[in-house]
Amino acid sequence: MKIGKMVLASGIIITVAAFFYLDLQHYLSLEMLKSQQQQILQSVSLYPYLTALVYFLIYIVMTGLSLPGATILTLAGGMVFGLLWGTLLVSFASTFGATLAFLIARYLLRDWVEARFGKRMAAINEGLKRDGAFYLLSLRLIPVFPFFMINLVMGITEIPLWTYYWVSQLGMLPATLVYVNAGTQLAEIQSLSDIASPGLLLSLVLVGLFPLIAKFMLFKLKYHRLYRRFSKPDAFENNLLVIGAGSGGLVTAYIAAAVKAKVTLVEKHKMGGDCLNTGCVPSKALIRSAKFLAQNKRSQEFGIRGAKLDYDFADIMQRVHRVIKQVEPHDSVERYRQLGVNVVQGEARIKTPWEVEIISAEGIKTVTTKNIVIATGAQPFVPHLPGIDKIKQLTSDTLWQLTELPETLLVLGGGPIGCELSQSFQRLGSQVIQVERGSRLLGREDEDVSERVLKRFRQEGVDVRLSHTATAFKLEDGRQIMLAEHQGKTVEIEFDEVLVAIGRKANVTGFGLDNLAIQLSPRQTIETNLFQQTNYPNIYAVGDVAGPYQFTHTAAHQAWYAAVNALFGQFRKFKTDYSVIPWSTFIDPEVARVGLNELDARQQNIAYEVTRYDISDLDRAIADNEAEGFIKILTPPGKDKILGVTIVGEHAGDLLAEFVLAMKHGLGLNAILSTIHIYPTLAEANKYVAGNWKRQHVSSRVLHWLQIYHRWRRT
Repeated sequence: MKIGKMVLASGIIITVAAFFYLDLQHYLSLEMLKSQQQQILQSVSLYPYLTALVYFLIYIVMTGLSLPGATILTLAGGMVFGLLWGTLLVSFASTFGATLAFLIARYLLRDWVEARFGKRMAAINEGLKRDGAFYLLSLRLIPVFPFFMINLVMGITEIPLWTYYWVSQLGMLPATLVYVNAGTQLAEIQSLSDIASPGLLLSLVLVGLFPLIAKFMLFKLKYHRLYRRFSKPDAFENNLLVIGAGSGGLVTAYIAAAVKAKVTLVEKHKMGGDCLNTGCVPSKALIRSAKFLAQNKRSQEFGIRGAKLDYDFADIMQRVHRVIKQVEPHDSVERYRQLGVNVVQGEARIKTPWEVEIISAEGIKTVTTKNIVIATGAQPFVPHLPGIDKIKQLTSDTLWQLTELPETLLVLGGGPIGCELSQSFQRLGSQVIQVERGSRLLGREDEDVSERVLKRFRQEGVDVRLSHTATAFKLEDGRQIMLAEHQGKTVEIEFDEVLVAIGRKANVTGFGLDNLAIQLSPRQTIETNLFQQTNYPNIYAVGDVAGPYQFTHTAAHQAWYAAVNALFGQFRKFKTDYSVIPWSTFIDPEVARVGLNELDARQQNIAYEVTRYDISDLDRAIADNEAEGFIKILTPPGKDKILGVTIVGEHAGDLLAEFVLAMKHGLGLNAILSTIHIYPTLAEANKYVAGNWKRQHVSSRVLHWLQIYHRWRRT
């Protein structure tokens, strides 16, 4: 492939160089065309078909190689073949040539551009996927945009070849007609400015704006058809109504209140949503207690001969609930009402794009609102397996009601939730059997990360069963048993309690989406555009119900865009920025990541280098007896730009923040290397990995000459 590209590129360079070196553009001037007009017409009368074929091929080559002279060739087409045949020849030849240039650019440049600007190109390609034909048609109809640039730029995108061809054929036709017609009157043309007059160019620009005007009219028509069955209120009680008081809903309401908008927040269950009540907060409280027990077992590592702890699982769970109560005021009804939010504890149901019915203890009331933000979150997914309804399943929602420690806990799932809770319950004293249908734990992470996690889990006693697919559950003589398929055989696994942690599904029912036919994505989340809008422009969705990420921090991130776009979108709208999304799995040692890992880079065909630093060499980690893990950074070959970072180690999520900041603001590893880090801290690992990158990229030739220089200085 590389050889083919080199041969083609070399051939093009030689051809273009020869064109200019031999001064062939001299033959493509208005003066030359007029001086040779009679000889050319005589040749056409003798060999009409051959002349047409030669002209057609020359035009394709000239436009395919982006050589100057297309305007003169178009005039020649009118002069030689007349308006009808000249237009046909030029129209097809110019389109074939443009398509050839398009294909050359796609073959030679697209892989390179995507490797360097993958995320930016992804956003461009997404826009072209929706409106590519409109944009290309506008560019073709407006002659102030150089056609050869359009060919090259479009070639590096993912616009389909056929779309590119027919839109180009159609879009270049008006200008082709103008120039071919001018060619039929060649004797009256003294210069190209006679054709490209300001009036003519203005007319063509107006023609070029037609697709955009048409698109606007189509949007208005679509808007009218979408809303026509609903009666729009003359005035609104709210600027914004938010359904759901989890992270996404709370941040949306907070921002709206901060800018003095009238906002109503409706929550049917508990303020704070899953994160506060059943997710982030309780799980981290449980993890901390479990980690304390694990550290106690390592007492001799810290110079303590022995330590004994007396604990009860019920007391630990009481602590978990105390932590929830302590955090609750941050998300409370009282706090948000003080901020200016009208908080209603009740059940919301969307009746129209501007009306929401609220059922609360005070009765049923319909309120009007200019905009709606849906932030209804998600819930644990429980598979429909035979016999599962005959046993009591625990999920990340119901787990927190346990008061007795299960002797044997079966954890179904090897993702972040399954891993965090498997390790915690093993440390608390359960025998955990973790079942994962994939070939490794944490399947979204690199293999070296999964291997470290698996090794630690098995060291701590977790019975990890990989490549086991749950098929059914059964009760047998009072025993609970799960059946799983493994390597073509059925395996029986007995347990006391089962925790189902195989994923979460968006809450998209029960609040009126079906009334409005709000569109869902293939993943059964609410379909939104880059502005967080649903198919109704005044209805937005954020958080787990919208995806694509199911993190508390991304829900809050989306909420800013939804609130600002809903309240100020008539002036300017902001596209949600997903360029730098970090996350962490709070096992021990922690696993944290931002940007690409090696798995992502290979899947996206992005060239990269890997720089590593082993935390076992870090002074503070050694002093803390936590000298385990690594930092792995992906960069483009030879450059310090950070494509992605994976950290495995103590406080990995905290260490990651420096890299998140660097990636967000375009800082490279050289900037991190030049930053002072306190000694001794875990954060020094970030500087050391940057130093490793620097050492790998020092020129051996420069070092050689430096050695000679210093030898000379000693004499």
